[in-house]
Amino acid sequence: MRPVRVLIIDDSMTMRRLIRLALSGDPRIDVVGEARDAQQARERLGELRPDVLTLDVEMPGQSGLDFLERLMAVRPMPVIMVSTETHHGTAAALEALSMGAVECVGKPVNAAAAADFAMLPDLVVAASTALIAPRPAGHQRPAGTPPPTGFIWNGRFVLIGSSTGGVDALERILSEYPSNCPPTVITQHMPAGFLTSFAQRLNTRIRPTIQLASTGAPLLPGNVYLAPGGDTHLAISSPRAPVCHLVDADKRNGHRPSVDYLFETGAQLGDKAIAVMLTGMGRDGADGMLAMRRARAICLAQDEATSVVWGMPRVAWESGAVDRLVPLPEIATQILSAAGRAMRAAS
Repeated sequence: MRPVRVLIIDDSMTMRRLIRLALSGDPRIDVVGEARDAQQARERLGELRPDVLTLDVEMPGQSGLDFLERLMAVRPMPVIMVSTETHHGTAAALEALSMGAVECVGKPVNAAAAADFAMLPDLVVAASTALIAPRPAGHQRPAGTPPPTGFIWNGRFVLIGSSTGGVDALERILSEYPSNCPPTVITQHMPAGFLTSFAQRLNTRIRPTIQLASTGAPLLPGNVYLAPGGDTHLAISSPRAPVCHLVDADKRNGHRPSVDYLFETGAQLGDKAIAVMLTGMGRDGADGMLAMRRARAICLAQDEATSVVWGMPRVAWESGAVDRLVPLPEIATQILSAAGRAMRAAS
């Protein structure tokens, strides 16, 4: 199997060197070139024929977002966004994910922080297998199923784990939630600064209230709780009256927050829980989902055809942790059906 060919696009020579340093020692990867701006990148694309791009959000001349939009319309391919963890940088990176980028990573603040790129080789290799569909310029996500009217929560709690490709999948699912949705707890693999911007972005686009989870926050209908990341995992405690609990612990499966941590603690909810595994690389969450299924939770996983990277759902499925595989457009409907009674609005 030949190495994954990577083109690095960034206006900073220092950042290009840091990215090359993070990637060049991995035998699975061949850094075939660099570009300092969009114009040079277009020239190098034709010459070097890379498999994956790393792309700076902010560049002189044409921005990274404008370059990405054009690229996805004429030559869709896996792109990993590299951004500063400022409010503007993280918001732009999240917009890039909705435009078709596979993943976003934060820029190290200096050469000494290059260890922050430790996961970059694995992300590049996973991205090389990602399902990338063409997106015409100005593309809008297809409208999902209208939220149900008359939804009545039946007492089941929803726990969701996601990684690569998960930002777009989560937005699709949550956009179909009614304002009085079942209590939903999410662990999404993402740097802490991006998670704050993600919560803010969702709050402008969906009906329920999105909040970064905090210790002691009760799980209530109409609320979605997002793991804040950083140095903590998100867990569930007090099964009779469940609350969020942030746990300061080592990484699990290379991640913090970890989906396994959420699901394993969610197993105490028994048949009052619904577990959902979305697109992502690796195996995080498979063991926890198996524990939830053994505790009689309903366990769903995104199918291969609609996953950007069918890693986490595949491992969960092969481990016997999944009741059924579900295409992304049907996941919200199945969650709401299992979590309550509803009558669909007339189309």
